Amino acid sequence: MASPVSHLSLWETAKSELRNIFSRTDYDTWISSLNPVSIVEGNVLLLEAPTVLSEAWVNSNYGDVLRRQLTLVAGRSMDYRLTAAAGDTREQANEEVVVARPSRHAAAAPAPAIKSSNTFENFIVGPENEMAHGASLAVAKEPGSNYNPLFIHGPTGLGKTHLMHAIAHSVYAANPKARIAYISSETFTNEFIQALQAGNVAAFRRRYRELDLLLIDDIHFLAGKESTQDEFFHTFNELHNSHKQVVLTSDRPASEIAKLQERLVSRFQWGMVASIQAPGLETRTAILRKKAQARGLELSPEIADFMASRIARNVRNLEGAITRISGLTGMTRKPLDLAQVEKLLHDILVEEASHTLTAEVIQRKVAEHYRIQMSDMTSKRRMQNIAFPRQVAMYLTTQLTGMSLVSIGGAFGGRDHGTVIHARKTVVNQMEVDPNVRRTVEYLRAQLSTNRA
Repeated sequence: MASPVSHLSLWETAKSELRNIFSRTDYDTWISSLNPVSIVEGNVLLLEAPTVLSEAWVNSNYGDVLRRQLTLVAGRSMDYRLTAAAGDTREQANEEVVVARPSRHAAAAPAPAIKSSNTFENFIVGPENEMAHGASLAVAKEPGSNYNPLFIHGPTGLGKTHLMHAIAHSVYAANPKARIAYISSETFTNEFIQALQAGNVAAFRRRYRELDLLLIDDIHFLAGKESTQDEFFHTFNELHNSHKQVVLTSDRPASEIAKLQERLVSRFQWGMVASIQAPGLETRTAILRKKAQARGLELSPEIADFMASRIARNVRNLEGAITRISGLTGMTRKPLDLAQVEKLLHDILVEEASHTLTAEVIQRKVAEHYRIQMSDMTSKRRMQNIAFPRQVAMYLTTQLTGMSLVSIGGAFGGRDHGTVIHARKTVVNQMEVDPNVRRTVEYLRAQLSTNRA
């Protein structure tokens, strides 16, 4: 059996390992300022953060890493509990941290923080996410009235969680007494299993079935968990019948989640189903500028264009790139040139490059699907059975690559950027009015995304 260890030595040893795991900027900004307070319940390290912002950020981003490292150091299962210093109130920190509020009957449990920066004001809207954004706004304005449930699906790192947090912020601002829970499907599963083992399923049910707003991330992880699916089915029905809002996210449409009960698939499609796709070049550029502005960072047009064109897979990589640049410029007090940025972001760029699609790959996939010749993608022929597939290929190229509009036009037979813009608008409009077109384009996008994953 491992010998007892003090909270001070435990944390100092863990910190020495965390210093090697995190980048210097992340470690200095978020980890080094945490102070150990005590060990309670034998296996929970109490930590104190200097601000509410630090508390929310660490809990949201580094919780699993901290638990794993503390367990390794202690030689037994360890958890942590982080709270902000007593002097740092939500008002002082200008933070609005929304937490789940169980009913007065339910057993109390630690509630997750909602990231303060994930608001509607900070969400960049583009053609790739405007439907999901609009539906989220409607839900936040009148929860339980329209679009219930709201089911948002799309690849990781594109803003699904941001929209969930924004809904929670908005509902809480309108009604501070609202009972809100934001959890992952894994958390729901684990809490249900613990409730079964402890014999307090009734309290678990009250906790979730008396909510005003339930937001569950990554609902696809319920796949194959029959007992949990049964429990969630009844929880969903209870909330829906009481006109309480349910918001769900997934990395794929409900109908494509293997081993998910048909009755759940049906219910997930009752309300609004909205997809989020990889941001196009213009949206990525807008996101970069917004994130940089929030950190007081000025990006030269050359660096902004370079980053937006080379980092195309998801928003999290863009955020990570901005964090690195901000951290380094904060230490050097000097603006970075393009060569320094490329060196600083080397690993992100390598990862992105390994998943990069080309216009030719997209053209070939679309041509095969529509059964036209590859040469038709670059020809001047304008028959509808050729022109529209070509427009679909242009649209997908704007969404799935980092190519500029001019480069895309060049890859499609030397067309100008205005033709690419027109093609994109045409496809978006057709997707809105014709469900068959939408299904086809989303199928092609999913196939191309899978091939590069």
